[in-house]
Amino acid sequence: MLQKGNTEWFTHDRFGIFIHWGLYALPARGEWIKRHEKISEEQYSRYFKRFNPDLFAPQVWADAAAKAGMKYFVMTTKHHDGFCLWDSKLTDYKSVNTPFGKELLSPILKAFRDKNFKPGLYHSLYDWHHPDYIIDHAHPLREHPDALEMNKKRDMKKYSDYLHGQVKELLTEFGKIDIMWFDMSFKACEYELSQGFNGKGKNEWDSEKLIKMIRKLQPEIILNNRLDIDQDIVTPEQFMPRECIKREGKPVIWESCQTLNGSWGYNPNAEEWKSPEQLIQLLVNAVSSDGNLLMNISPTGRGDIDAKTLECLDVYGEWMAKHSRSIYGCGESQFVPPAGCQYTQNGKTLYLHIFNWPFKHMHLDGFDGRIEYAQMLHDASEVKFTESSKYEPGGYTSMSVKKDSVVFHLPIKKPDVTVPVVEIFLK
Repeated sequence: MLQKGNTEWFTHDRFGIFIHWGLYALPARGEWIKRHEKISEEQYSRYFKRFNPDLFAPQVWADAAAKAGMKYFVMTTKHHDGFCLWDSKLTDYKSVNTPFGKELLSPILKAFRDKNFKPGLYHSLYDWHHPDYIIDHAHPLREHPDALEMNKKRDMKKYSDYLHGQVKELLTEFGKIDIMWFDMSFKACEYELSQGFNGKGKNEWDSEKLIKMIRKLQPEIILNNRLDIDQDIVTPEQFMPRECIKREGKPVIWESCQTLNGSWGYNPNAEEWKSPEQLIQLLVNAVSSDGNLLMNISPTGRGDIDAKTLECLDVYGEWMAKHSRSIYGCGESQFVPPAGCQYTQNGKTLYLHIFNWPFKHMHLDGFDGRIEYAQMLHDASEVKFTESSKYEPGGYTSMSVKKDSVVFHLPIKKPDVTVPVVEIFLK
């Protein structure tokens, strides 16, 4: 895959925040509610008529993300329901026409740029509101008895022109944008085809033309792979790869997007909140496989961030305040970590993340004669170690130490941090 955007900063910063926010914050049952509950356009309009986020304070969002150690953000501009957060000239279905009466994207961009975040924009390829968008298996009208007849009156070319026009607005009216994050292309399965629904991909979006326009408007922008044409980054969703992702045997730049609680859109009843250990391990596991983590939050219908979400961001903030050296600028290591651990590496500095704290000793195979110094990262306390070559042959202790290994002598009590890290300086 040929990389065309500027990804140098992206592979250094490693940690970003995803923000899903729109009309779906009012029903508060997830961003796919219109589809899942088969809500008609007329029924869904009640959310448009009531959208008034009086507690909207993007500075608070940006502050929380910055304290969490996040370095870039991706903001939803339009999700599948078609509602736009900016004052698009191509539709009336936008925030300025709600009771709130204001454009939302500009203040969000300003707040995050003021905190030195790299800005990214999410834009859904779906649009359940647009009259020319062809009804498919994911559409709220998919089970309408006249769905296929309705499609005969819809013109996908008109919709793709609309899509291109809105992307042009986003990339000409809001300054430099570092990431354009599209969502989503799909192939229809046999059942969907039997029901008369086709998939949607590069032909429906006119992706080649769209990409050329984007590259012309913003030459350094990073594009994801969801236009059905591979570009700069691959984006596994709610999934963490076990190793660096490769295409045709070559490593690619990738980013795993994840949720705090199983829901992208605001949902106070979501129960799948990740534990502090899971939150940190997701970040470490991404970087250890040469990837990034894009962690999602979902503001409420009033525009603020709920307490549980802030608590999760605080978990990242407390840990990153003392361990960010093991994340920023780091990537995959050639060394195989001990069980229950993970490595990240930056040049000759290796970081051992200990998920399962051992009793007193930890064995690192293949390191005899290769370590200059080791310390706990959170407080710089020395970690003493013994190389296998220093053990007396035939001694009781040497029987349990593999040749060419190193034994770290750790504190018996686990340090008071979510995931302890040993910083290892290699010779």
